[in-house]
Amino acid sequence: MAENIKIPTFSDSRGSLSVIEKIIDFEIKRVYYIYNTNDKARGGHRHKKTKQLLVAINGSCEVFCENSNKESKLFLLNSPDKGLLLEPEDWHIMHNFSENCILLVLASEYYDINDYIEERY
Repeated sequence: MAENIKIPTFSDSRGSLSVIEKIIDFEIKRVYYIYNTNDKARGGHRHKKTKQLLVAINGSCEVFCENSNKESKLFLLNSPDKGLLLEPEDWHIMHNFSENCILLVLASEYYDINDYIEERY
């Protein structure tokens, strides 16, 4: 099942610095971000191989996940110092984007249409 992870963050009078290093168990092969969604849902799939880390670097959104055991959970991403680690079998859909949301996604694989499975469990 997907899980929240804390992203190490260092803050002082100059601001905050969050570091994604040695906290994910995959090599990053693809980076993309979702924004200007007009609160339209995104995702609605799972993967054969791809692991992902989702981080709302601005604003907020919700991520609904369901795994192969038919366990489901709703996650709130609303801070750049926390992320959501998705396993390939986690069917997920992102929705309820705030107006200013920027959702950063780090992926373990390059884009491959054959890696996507749209059917829910």
